[in-house]
Amino acid sequence: MSEENQTQENQTVKHLASVKAAWDKAPEGPKKAAALKHYQAAEKAHEAENDEEAHNELKQASRALM
Repeated sequence: MSEENQTQENQTVKHLASVKAAWDKAPEGPKKAAALKHYQAAEKAHEAENDEEAHNELKQASRALM
C-alpha cells in the first residue's frame, strides 16, 4: 500500500470513528436511524476500498444527526 493510500485509509478510519462516536451519543429517533443507514453504507464502501464513497456517506450520516 502506498503512503498516500495509507494516509487516506487512516483518514477514513478516523472519520468512521468520529461519526460512530457522535452516533453513539445521539438520542434514539428517526435521525439516529437515518444516520445508521449512512454509517453502514460507509462501512461497506470502506471495506470495498472506496474511500471517496465512504466519506460521502459519513458526511450524510453526520448531517442526519443534526
